[in-house]
Amino acid sequence: MQAETPFAGRRNSQPVLAYAASRVAKDTEKLIRQLSLISFLMAKRRPVTALEIKRDVEGYSEMNDDAFARRFYADRAELEALGIELRVDRAVDGFYEAENYSLPPENFYLPSVQFTDRELASLTTALKMLDGQFAYAEPLRLALQQLTWGRPSPFSAPDEMSIHVAVGPDVEGRELSQRLSKIENAIFRRKTIIFEYFTIGRGSTEKRKVDPFHLLYRGGEFYMIGHAHEREEQRMFKLSRIRGKISYASKAEHDFPPPEDFDPREYATMAEWQFGQQSQTASIWISERIAWLVERHFSKAGRIRTPKRGEAVPGKGVIFETEFTDTAPLISWVLGHGPRARVLEPSSVANDVAKRVARIARQHTGEFEIAPKIARRRGPSSSVSNDANETSIKPERFARLITLAGILIGATHTGATVSMSKLATDLNVSREEIEEDIEVLNVVNFGGGSYVLFAQIEDDEISVDSEPYSDNFARPARLLPLEAKALIAAIDLLGEYFPNDSLLSARKKVVTALGEDPATSGLQIAATQVNDSEIATAISQAIQGNLLVQIEHYKEDQDTFTERTIEPYSLMNGREGWYVHTWDLSREAPRDFRLDRIKSIEVQNETFKPRDGMVPDLDGWPRTGTVGASTVAKIWIDPEHAPRAREEYEPSLELKDGAILIDLPYGGVNWLVTEVFKFAGDAVVLEPADAREAVRDAAKALKAEIAGGGVKAAAAKPSSGSKREPVTTG
Repeated sequence: MQAETPFAGRRNSQPVLAYAASRVAKDTEKLIRQLSLISFLMAKRRPVTALEIKRDVEGYSEMNDDAFARRFYADRAELEALGIELRVDRAVDGFYEAENYSLPPENFYLPSVQFTDRELASLTTALKMLDGQFAYAEPLRLALQQLTWGRPSPFSAPDEMSIHVAVGPDVEGRELSQRLSKIENAIFRRKTIIFEYFTIGRGSTEKRKVDPFHLLYRGGEFYMIGHAHEREEQRMFKLSRIRGKISYASKAEHDFPPPEDFDPREYATMAEWQFGQQSQTASIWISERIAWLVERHFSKAGRIRTPKRGEAVPGKGVIFETEFTDTAPLISWVLGHGPRARVLEPSSVANDVAKRVARIARQHTGEFEIAPKIARRRGPSSSVSNDANETSIKPERFARLITLAGILIGATHTGATVSMSKLATDLNVSREEIEEDIEVLNVVNFGGGSYVLFAQIEDDEISVDSEPYSDNFARPARLLPLEAKALIAAIDLLGEYFPNDSLLSARKKVVTALGEDPATSGLQIAATQVNDSEIATAISQAIQGNLLVQIEHYKEDQDTFTERTIEPYSLMNGREGWYVHTWDLSREAPRDFRLDRIKSIEVQNETFKPRDGMVPDLDGWPRTGTVGASTVAKIWIDPEHAPRAREEYEPSLELKDGAILIDLPYGGVNWLVTEVFKFAGDAVVLEPADAREAVRDAAKALKAEIAGGGVKAAAAKPSSGSKREPVTTG
């Protein structure tokens, strides 16, 4: 059955165009106008005047001169933001009527990128793994369509199932997706933005005016780095704390110049305690048992040295020197290591640690009274959607229309028809959306009544007629900024964990084709600070060759090392990092090992026969963080810490003094003790009793060690070694 279109069989009728325009929204009118402008400039292949554009390009002819000047200027700015920059030969007198405009081929077409079959398969697998939970899955899909132009569909390529994604950089609903899109555009256009922001420290919502420089995905959260006008300094804002809409501060083309000496890569390696302005330096003793672990995690956030002669230290180990601004996360990190880490200086921080340990011991001795409850919450907030379509950014429709035009015009070269169902699958859109897109493309013109294409739908087939100049769309267009960011972000999230560096080599080719690295000018993925690339590479090679591996594994909650011989099957990410899913020969059972807890690795020459069914449970603990047969601890959270805790935990009770209760599942008491210590005295285990006693005993033991350690901290010294631009959380 043929889809009805208002212009079917009447391609060159002006009344038909008016009718079509009358039934579409303003945004669609703008799309038709901008696509027609591009088509017109590409067809002319010479500079044209503004008057020619006003006369011949669909959407401008009915405007008066003032309206045309405003719309044409706005359209050029939006096309530039989309990565399509018109060349302007300006007149001496400055009047737009005398300016000439053109669209050089290099400003529209994507340079050819020759991927190997392995690289293409890896890119395709990355999309399939991230689809549905990656915030940029849809732009990534369009980017792959552009990059694989003229080759078999990348979405029918075989899977490489040696890696799995349990936790991706998703966004909690459409509202946060819209924030990302708005901020990305503001970064590109250098537009100052205004928004309401919830400040954790004061527990209040306040207005913020910011020049946005960069987006960063880190530790499961999206952040914006920019210059905060209220503080006159660079700050970092968590996007999930932005409230309401984001608006531009002015109607100017640009509000601020490009930031000088701004290197976004440095912010990806900062430790949490380094988000701030005037930093000091802390000296922290690290036990020799975990010195390798600290170096692997935080080598870029500080320096590791051996103790000086006569320097008072608690035992064998190293000194970790790190700049800091915020003492709270630094103390939390130190206490999370229990007796295996100790602040030596500054003395003020060392004394604060001692006081907090004493507080933990005191709070877990005897009865602990809590304020009366307010009400029991009814479970997870309904504002968070689990629907895949809700958690992904919708690509700019402009990008999809250009991609669709190329697919349809390409089919005319062979006289083939296009399958509607396959097209819907490849573009990940509904039949209705494709029909709407085809209606738009059918009225995009080259000027003077000549159109790009005419497509009709009958059952599952799309037949296409095209004009001579339509071949201008038969080559892939440049990746729009959103598509480029999506592609590089996906590679940066997964690249080191793919076998044979196939994604990393693909990344180099994409950056070469784009002429710049999107990670330095928009969105940067810092999935983890840990440098476990050597471990990941060795395991990937072993997986590909079915080779046995011997590892030395550190079990942090028990402070023990064990040697294991494993059959590696796949790599997967979880809430705390990357894991290898294995068959443990010493336990004769499946086991998962965190890569950053593997101290050493040796790939054996001996092969193994793969076992059936060795696929990790991606919907289990890697995604939820809860292991099977867990015990649940009821924990009180201090009122001052409660706003921050709410971002990670759903309160089971709200108390009248502002404190909250949370239910925390745990598999082992030692792990629970570590987690409670990280709250630095702002969390108390109420039940079960044995867990409460374990926290008390551990706190008393650490208190005694600190008191009898014989370590006298030196006075605080200002930082002198850090050259990075400081940034403060918003």
